Amino acid sequence: MYIDFNFSKRLSELRAQKGVSARDMSLSLGQNPTYIHKIENGLALPSMMGFFYICEYLDIEPAEFFSHGISSPSKVRELMEDAQHLNREQLDHLHLIVKDLLKSGGKK
Repeated sequence: MYIDFNFSKRLSELRAQKGVSARDMSLSLGQNPTYIHKIENGLALPSMMGFFYICEYLDIEPAEFFSHGISSPSKVRELMEDAQHLNREQLDHLHLIVKDLLKSGGKK
């Protein structure tokens, strides 16, 4: 099964969520200032190791990068980690809140 996945667009979305410029991200990764810009504009792709560094910088797992149905993987992971510390009743409340948000158009 082929899934149309736009690597450049996904990187741009995740970088924007982190609130960092392409130049700053490039420099933080130890690359030249245009490194991320070139990837986001489809002019280059990172090496496998470069991809792992990008994921580490974005605080996501490589699989999360390709989970195009999850717009903010680091936030989902944080929520899941926090939810592990809730009791059954609290989880039920959280579940109802999420369902209500989805019903009212909160899914983005």
